[in-house]
Amino acid sequence: MTSPIAPLDTALLLPMTAHVALAALLYVLLTIARAPAIWGIGRRADGSNPWATVEPRISANLSNQFEWPLFFHVACMLLMVLGTGTTAMVLAWVFVGGRVLHSGIQVFTTNVRLRGLVFTVNFLAVLGLWSLLLQVALEHASW
Repeated sequence: MTSPIAPLDTALLLPMTAHVALAALLYVLLTIARAPAIWGIGRRADGSNPWATVEPRISANLSNQFEWPLFFHVACMLLMVLGTGTTAMVLAWVFVGGRVLHSGIQVFTTNVRLRGLVFTVNFLAVLGLWSLLLQVALEHASW
C-alpha cells in the first residue's frame, strides 16, 4: 500500500538539529551560571556568584533562540515538504553559523554593534529561505 503523502526532503533536518543543539547548550550554560546562586555550588569565598555578569547575557541569548529562529524552522519545515535545493541548504547553514557566532558575541562580549551585524546576516538568511519558499510554493500552485 502506498502512502498518499509525498516523502519529506530531510536535508534541512541537520541545520535545524544544529540550532536545537545550540539552544540545548545554552540551557546547560545557563544552569551552570545559575548554580552558585541557586544551589550554592561554585560560590566564591565571599559567597558571590562568579558568573553573575555573564548569566543575564546567556539568559537573553537563550530567549533570542525562540524569536527570529522560529521563522527559520517554519521555512525549513515547509521547504522539506515542497523540496530543498542547494541554495536553501547554504542559507540554512549560514543562519546556523550566524546564530552560533551571534551567541558567542552576546554571551562573551558586550559588543552590540558586532552582534547587530551578525544578526543582520541571520535575518537575511531567513528572508532568503522565505523567498525560496515563496518561489517554490508558486511553482507548485495550481491556479
